[in-house]
Order: sequence, then structure tokens, then C-alpha cells
Amino acid sequence: MEAARLTVQDLGYSGLSFRELAKDVGIKSASIHYYFETKGALGAALAARYTAHYAEVLDGLLAEGLDVKTCMTRYVDIFGDTLRHGNRMCLAGILSAERNELPEEVRAEVVKYGEMNERWLERVLAMHETAEPDEIRRRARAIYAAVQGAQLIAHSRGDVSVYEDIVATYRANGMIP
Repeated sequence: MEAARLTVQDLGYSGLSFRELAKDVGIKSASIHYYFETKGALGAALAARYTAHYAEVLDGLLAEGLDVKTCMTRYVDIFGDTLRHGNRMCLAGILSAERNELPEEVRAEVVKYGEMNERWLERVLAMHETAEPDEIRRRARAIYAAVQGAQLIAHSRGDVSVYEDIVATYRANGMIP
């Protein structure tokens, strides 16, 4: 699963091949097919695993009792760290770019990742703001979109400092606490 995740983060869903994956981990392709009948089933499992992992990481930040600014700093650092490790993209971000080519089960899992991020951001923003829930929800979605977009631009240029500059601008303008 880890090798498949890294492949998708590097090459996208279209770059994921059972044969190449099997070669990378030193097993037969049939062994992968035993657990995942289709590439879509593997993609959906990857995305679900990714969502569960980051939900745990993000919930852990809240469990630590961190303030809003620290939570947001750690949040944007997660996306920056992905870039710092081989100029990779967020798994859900790169899959989103290939949406029209994805099987429905993968699309559904990608949406769940975004919704998980937005819910977490809503919780963090609600610790700090007294705005109406709909306004907090819209702001959370905008922050998620902004961070994903900043990552995409930095990825396309192969330069994590672009991500850092964009995030710093968002912070300076109050978009990201």
C-alpha cells in the first residue's frame, strides 16, 4: 500500500500499474490481484487509508489542545512536507486532477478526504471565530482549496518555496489564521 501511495503521489493514478507495483515490492502481480480485483479497488483503498491516516493526525492536533494558530501552522506544514519529500502531491489532490479518469469508487474516497479536511478546519476555526456556521464552513472550504492550490502550483514548478510564499501571503492577508 505504501509503494502504491508513493507511486500515485509521484505519477498519478494513471501511472499506477499492478505489474510495476509488484516489481517494486518484489511480489507477483497476482498477489496484488488477490487483495484488489481491480485498479479501482486498489485506488479506493489507498484513498480511504490516506483519509483515515490524516484524520488521525489532525484529530491528534486537537487532542493536544493546541491553539488555532499552531493547529493551522501544522496543517499547512503537512502539505509542505509532502512537497519536501520528492516533490509529491497530496494523494487526494493528485487524484482530483484525474477525476474524469477515475472509477467511481476512487472518486467517492477523494471527496471523503476533502470533506474530512473541511470538517477539521471548521472545528479549528470555530475555536477562534464567532461567525455563523455557514460562514465558517465556507471559510474552511476556501482554506482547504487554497492550500491544495498552493501545493499544486509549487509542485508544477518543482519548488517548495513557492508553496511557502503563497501560504505566507495567505497568512499575511488573514485568510489562514
